Amino acid sequence: MPDVYLPFESQRRLIKTARQTLEAITRGNRCSEPGESDPHLDRIHYGAFVTLFNRHVLRGCVGTCAPSSGLFNIVNEMTEAAATCDRRVKPVCVGELNDIQIHISVISPLDPADHPLDLEIGKHGIHIARHGKRGVLLPQVAVEHGWDASAFLGQTCRKANLPSNAWRWSGTQIALFTSLEIAEEK
Repeated sequence: MPDVYLPFESQRRLIKTARQTLEAITRGNRCSEPGESDPHLDRIHYGAFVTLFNRHVLRGCVGTCAPSSGLFNIVNEMTEAAATCDRRVKPVCVGELNDIQIHISVISPLDPADHPLDLEIGKHGIHIARHGKRGVLLPQVAVEHGWDASAFLGQTCRKANLPSNAWRWSGTQIALFTSLEIAEEK
């Protein structure tokens, strides 16, 4: 599976877009449209996750593996959702905007895994689905927790509200992806 590629200027434009969206949504304003077209951000090829941190504390993380529009629109939608709809945390408020750091994970198309234990820790993320339940963990999660491939698969199952060994069951769909990590400089 190919790595995700975006030129540096497109990466900066994505972060700028996410920041503008976060500011607008938090202040109750409408999001602005892109000023100029960027063919790399107009593609309907990549999914994206937007993660918001306030001084290293999670303030929201929402994403999609199944893009239905260009990357610019996906990042706008996921930024708004991360700021307002992540059920694990309260919505971001105006008073914390200066402390919020934005991380964007641009993810490759999902690649079904015939041999999931062959995944590379730190390179591959996991998408697991079974009977309408889904779980996704980004590549860096396994590194942060020191998991091997088996533990990473088990934790992704748990995120999907499945038993940790469900990745071994026939009928469980397992796909891998790579990601490009873009962090706002603060």
